[in-house]
Amino acid sequence: MTTVLIADDQPLQRFGSRMLLESQDDMTVVGEAANGSEAVRLAAELHPDVVLMDIRMPGLDGIEATRRITAAGDRTRILIVTTFDLDEYAYAGLRAGASGFLVKDAQPEELLAGIRAVATGDAVVAPSLTRRLLDAYVHHLPTGPSSQALPQDDPRLAPLTDREREILTVIGKGWTNTEIATRLHLAESTVKTHVGRILAKTGSRDRIQAVILAYDTKLVQTS
Repeated sequence: MTTVLIADDQPLQRFGSRMLLESQDDMTVVGEAANGSEAVRLAAELHPDVVLMDIRMPGLDGIEATRRITAAGDRTRILIVTTFDLDEYAYAGLRAGASGFLVKDAQPEELLAGIRAVATGDAVVAPSLTRRLLDAYVHHLPTGPSSQALPQDDPRLAPLTDREREILTVIGKGWTNTEIATRLHLAESTVKTHVGRILAKTGSRDRIQAVILAYDTKLVQTS
């Protein structure tokens, strides 16, 4: 059973989300928060598997709430669901530690699939944002001398085998497990094992954080 906390300042939105989630046999809503401060408090008390996090809320916004919840080191994962399809929101949310970003006009099945995905450690980003985010991310990286270091010089990559480094590179390029398995001639179960080891060795919370790592370490660069 996946436990979910809904954080949104609009009561009707919370009600609709609760009705949808509780219609599923594998999900239950453990609480609701009307602002970021409540979300942080309830996440610490209830330890939900997933928080559905709005961004624009009174007082503490969803970005800072996400940062505080993920910094606490709990197993809770954040799926940002917002009205605003804006790159800066998605970028800030993912950098704060969110595992996914969807807009509120997503289909109900997309939201349910997103919750299930982040609960198991996968990443979810609205398709319209994925490529823009990855391209824009590079322009936020430092441009000083340290940014010229080769990937093999970065200590975060040192624990990885050659195969794991290869798979981290294509994760950074946006390949799915199925695509990795097909193109690298591996069983999908083997790919999942490699991905799990990559996340563990690099301390990445989920696939999104692994993508950010691939860009940070220059394994992947935009053209």
